[in-house]
Amino acid sequence: MVATPKQRHFRQGWLAGFVAILLCLGVSEAQAAETKSLKGVALIIGQSKYKHIAALANPANDARDMAKMLTDLGFDARNVTDRDAAKLKRDLDRFVEDAEGADVAFIYYSGHGIEAGGENYLVPVDADVSSLKNAGEALVPISAVMDELKKTVPVTIVPLPDPKRAQVELASLQDGVPLDALYGVLKALGTEKIPEDPNDLQKVLDSQAERLKKMMAERAALRTDDPEISRLVASADKAIGQGAMVTARKFLDDAVGRIEENSGAVDEAEDLLRQKRIADAAIYAKRADAAALVFDYKSAANDYAKAYSLVEKWDEKLRWNYKNQEAEALNAHGYATGDLDALQHSIEAYRTILNFIPNGEQNRDWAITRNNMAVVLQTIGERETETAHLEEAAVIFRDSLVVFEREKDDRNWAAAQNNLANVLLKIGERESDPKRLNEAVAATRATIEKRPRDKLPLDWAGSQNNLGLALYALSEREPAGEHLTQAEAAYRLALEEYTREKAPVEWAMVENNLGNTLVTLGIQLNDKAKINEAADAFRAALEVRTRETFPVSWATSRLNLGNALSGIARFDMGTATLEEAAAAYNDALTVFTRKRFPMDWASAQNNLGSIYQTLGQRTRDAAKLEQSAAAFQAARQVYVRRKFPQDWAMSYYNLGNTLQLLGGVTDKPEHYSEAVDAYGNALREYKRETNPRQWAMAQAGLGSTLHWLSMSNGDAKTLQDSIAARRAALEILTIEAAPVDWANAQNGIGMSLLNLGNLQRTDKYLNDAEAAFTAALKVFTRESQPLQWAFEQNNIGDVHWNRASYGAGKPEYLKAIEFFENAKQGFTEAGYTIPIPLTDQKIELAKKQMAKM
Repeated sequence: MVATPKQRHFRQGWLAGFVAILLCLGVSEAQAAETKSLKGVALIIGQSKYKHIAALANPANDARDMAKMLTDLGFDARNVTDRDAAKLKRDLDRFVEDAEGADVAFIYYSGHGIEAGGENYLVPVDADVSSLKNAGEALVPISAVMDELKKTVPVTIVPLPDPKRAQVELASLQDGVPLDALYGVLKALGTEKIPEDPNDLQKVLDSQAERLKKMMAERAALRTDDPEISRLVASADKAIGQGAMVTARKFLDDAVGRIEENSGAVDEAEDLLRQKRIADAAIYAKRADAAALVFDYKSAANDYAKAYSLVEKWDEKLRWNYKNQEAEALNAHGYATGDLDALQHSIEAYRTILNFIPNGEQNRDWAITRNNMAVVLQTIGERETETAHLEEAAVIFRDSLVVFEREKDDRNWAAAQNNLANVLLKIGERESDPKRLNEAVAATRATIEKRPRDKLPLDWAGSQNNLGLALYALSEREPAGEHLTQAEAAYRLALEEYTREKAPVEWAMVENNLGNTLVTLGIQLNDKAKINEAADAFRAALEVRTRETFPVSWATSRLNLGNALSGIARFDMGTATLEEAAAAYNDALTVFTRKRFPMDWASAQNNLGSIYQTLGQRTRDAAKLEQSAAAFQAARQVYVRRKFPQDWAMSYYNLGNTLQLLGGVTDKPEHYSEAVDAYGNALREYKRETNPRQWAMAQAGLGSTLHWLSMSNGDAKTLQDSIAARRAALEILTIEAAPVDWANAQNGIGMSLLNLGNLQRTDKYLNDAEAAFTAALKVFTRESQPLQWAFEQNNIGDVHWNRASYGAGKPEYLKAIEFFENAKQGFTEAGYTIPIPLTDQKIELAKKQMAKM
């Protein structure tokens, strides 16, 4: 079996319609607080009135605002707008001259920009769509300017790759927060820690943009009677707007320091005290916001707790808000660091909030608070081997849904329903019973009903993608492909909204998920076209998911491409496709290390084991089969039965297949006994009621191994057990649902019946054996599977040989020779000539026997 990496739930994103580039040259943020003693020059460029491509409304206005701000900060700032190529180049040349001898040089550009051939270009207003063909002349490269500036002033440039830059700029537009502030947040995070996955980056941008909006909204409510504190807070606001987070925190540290210096003189009157406490709490909260913006959630939680303590007895609304923010910060810290104490304290904070609700009323605030608390419980539960906290979270999400439905709050209802689906999926993945997975699918479908396509097309598409993921997980527990087909349909619907032109990152993700479904469908239905389509989907996704920009997504799609190539290799007898699949898995392992990505590492190890297994089978190379066994055993270092029972069983099933092959290649029967034990372990988890397909495959593998074991011990009982196991498998593996597996089981039954007759020296099993071999030919046709067709011809020839031996005489020998000749042709057509000498020997023996008659 091939393991597919779990896919993350998807959230929507947009691509920016323009590119804004901010280049900071010279001093660090700590120095920026002392710019009065430094010489600073600035060039501000705003490009709005493009003549031949889309005009932009905001850049000229942004440039004016930026010029005013820099002038106020003491910069010698020059503002230019709507420049053609010649003027823009002159402006940059002049700025290089002005920067000579400056302490700080600052360039701000707002307008169209493009990256081509490794160079970043500014787009002048006279450019058109053909300018790329002559980019060096028609556009304005910035590298030469940067090189000249480096000669006279230190230069620091912190660019992001185009997809990330577009995400940052879009977040600024959608959330109405300063672009510079978002770039400052990412700079504080550090280039090496900026999430590679676009969904993880979007989560960071969403949370921090929300925090920035809250800070901006609270400016008017911030009141203080201390003019120095007012000045410090205003300076912090300006620094945040410019992305100077370190400087902002310094101003707020100074403000808090001044508050603490004067705290002893506040108790003169209760009314003044109340105002003072509320004002002081606002400063702590503001410092907490700034700490959270640079991902210092622990400090943020401490300051929110201090703000809460200041207002607890003075303002009910503020105490609720600050305690809630403390809980959120504790959860964020615990999630990011694995600090269980922080997560427990977050739950305690939410329980404190619940005590604020009068008379224990189960209102909307009660439901929202409990819903948030359940998210923390889920985080704790995902890191535990037991499911108690996950179960508790599910109960709370359901309780919240009742309230939101009563209040007709569709937005929060959909959020709670989404959370419920997620936790059910987490529980279901650990259980053999698919009940929770079915519930997760139902919850996802209910979420879709609240997201109509005509009003929320991108949300609707994201939900369709999530539905596909849930259906795919459920399909692993069913014998047929019903849920796989539904998953395929859901992904194709999502792709109607997520086009490559409109949303390339999202399009690539859905293409990847669709490819996983097509591989599984193709293998089950013996449909090479579907597997080829899957490989094309993965290759298309990899055009967007490059290693340089999205290394984790790249590794995931490389691993999945390996799965598709492994499926394609089923239709030929060569090794080139298998070697290509092995290379894809090894590529994935360069990113998926055991320490950082244990589940993905185990998945790649398992799949690499499957490739070595097939290579060893085709080349009869015992060393490859030993590598296969070692890979499956490595995967089980992560796939511990108690935590991952299904994956644990899968690794044992795969190991059984390898050991069975190893027994044949090495002619060592002990490997067959080891394979029987491996299949037995797999069947400890694979039950017919809950995992019918996997149970049937393990039964078929066990039957095959028992057949070969009987060849060494000559035990008729072992052969009878082999036939019984395969017949049990055929109750699930029907020709409609699993044609290849059905045909393989039929062939195996025929071979065991043939051997059983030989052991018991009777012809009573020959008719059933012939019927089984003939049935297999319904799938193993000469056109689609020439090698398997050849083996069936050979086996039917053996049936006629045996009939002749038991007295049927010359007519049966002639039929045997006819089928043996067919088999030789099939082996030749398939390029597999190893059995031909043995087949020739049987033909000669049949002729000699006829000559004696």
